[in-house]
Amino acid sequence: MITIKKNKKFSDLFKYYFEKRMIKILLLGAISGFPWVIIGSSLSLWLKEDGLSRTTIGWAGLIFAVYAFNYLWAPLIDRIYIPFLTKKIGHRKSWIFLMQTLILICLFSWSLISPTNNLALVIGIGLIIAIASSTQDITVDALRIEQISKNEKELMAAGAAVAVVGWWSGFKLGGVVALNLAEYFEKLGIENYWQVAFLGLGCIIVLFNIGILFIKEKDFKNKKNNQNKLDKKIIKKLKIDNFLIKITAWLSSTISGPLINFFKKNGFKIAIGIISFIFLFKIGEAFLGRMSVIFYKEIGFSKSDIALYSKTFGWFTTVIFTLLGGLFAIRSGIIKSMFLAGILMASTNLLFTILAWSDKSYFLFAIAVILDDIAAAFATVAFVAFISLLVDRNYTATQYALLASIGTAGRTSLASSSGALIDWLNGDWGIFFIITALMVIPSLILLYRIKNKINLND
Repeated sequence: MITIKKNKKFSDLFKYYFEKRMIKILLLGAISGFPWVIIGSSLSLWLKEDGLSRTTIGWAGLIFAVYAFNYLWAPLIDRIYIPFLTKKIGHRKSWIFLMQTLILICLFSWSLISPTNNLALVIGIGLIIAIASSTQDITVDALRIEQISKNEKELMAAGAAVAVVGWWSGFKLGGVVALNLAEYFEKLGIENYWQVAFLGLGCIIVLFNIGILFIKEKDFKNKKNNQNKLDKKIIKKLKIDNFLIKITAWLSSTISGPLINFFKKNGFKIAIGIISFIFLFKIGEAFLGRMSVIFYKEIGFSKSDIALYSKTFGWFTTVIFTLLGGLFAIRSGIIKSMFLAGILMASTNLLFTILAWSDKSYFLFAIAVILDDIAAAFATVAFVAFISLLVDRNYTATQYALLASIGTAGRTSLASSSGALIDWLNGDWGIFFIITALMVIPSLILLYRIKNKINLND
């Protein structure tokens, strides 16, 4: 786990970012972030430019809800070993490789159909991408944490920041590629320009699959033996050995252990408070993010404008302030980082109200996007570090997946109504962004009430 050392100078902390394992963690983050481009901004603009309504686009975002439930199968991924691939490249990497291949097949399928004529099929394929992406996230997070030993506490904090940088790199730079490819093929006069662009995105998936082969993974046989020993220990305590008991022991050691550990460590009331805070914290950001690309389009910005200001500039600011946010979390403490991140998110959402109620301005657009990315960078790295501080290293994959899924549940289930909300407001984007700013307040009140009782290594 992470230990926060508040007495260190910022200059002393930068060395952790230059450790060679950070490159591998950066790649893992990019692999995790890239699918959000595909089923996020790319799918939204594809549906928008094919003539579908804002409400339809908003509800299509329900496919992200699978990220909220990936903890249900996280224990299975921890214990199921893929034949042939596991022995060749490792347990974690075999799962990533398999899910990446499934996403590649889905992109090829999208290139053959039209949303207007096959909306259900398009959304269905998007759902498969979301399932594959959320499944690989379980393995990516576990592999990231396992790159660092238990006693390398500062590296764990730095790794959280680098993972966030990687995620935003995959998301932002992937968005630049997607938007520019689509606009390039559109200008060439290709009718199904988005479908052709998806083939181009498939090439990035292939490069990711090559990249993961260079990441070292610990021998899975020792972990498998330990899992089997725990099963046998439970069977021995039950003093009965039959097929039903073996299944019970397997389920108990795989599923019940992580949950019991979390509630026992924090106490029931505080555990529920932590879960509630995680669920609520980033809802406002999610409402804004789900509709932002539609907002940009409606107020007159082109796909290349969005790519330049929202993706390219956004990537630079995100990288810089994620790394600074990581150092702030290491030096000042994660609770302070969470409060600061919440205030920044609410404040920057209000900038979009000014943009909505002003004439088209590239300057205001750039300021709003850049400051929003700064707030998102602080919020994301603080959030990742916060969850990393909560999980028990004995149950890293399952507990991390559970807590991350709860956070995703708030962002996806509620934010799916974002399109319906803006339609209900008759397209008044300014009021919409004020509402998103207010959404962070309940989570900060909750955090203030439980902050002194949360069991953190802080």
